[in-house]
Amino acid sequence: MNVEHEVTLLVDEIRRLGSTNADGKISVKFGVLFNDDQCANLFEALVGTLKAAKRKKIITFEGELLLQGVHDNVDVILLQD
Repeated sequence: MNVEHEVTLLVDEIRRLGSTNADGKISVKFGVLFNDDQCANLFEALVGTLKAAKRKKIITFEGELLLQGVHDNVDVILLQD
């Protein structure tokens, strides 16, 4: 699977699992994404896909790297519709 395709799938999953925040952007907690069965089946390396999407300015999140447990409550915010 190529990165572009995985980023597109990630955007779909953020829309499916997320909700609109106060700024009108869709956001989801990292823990929700990481622990979702469908996401687990779709992404071999969720963290790598998140980093690629952040580099492309499609999403944003605080920090450089998200780790299960430690960063479960970090918001992953969709910047593009």
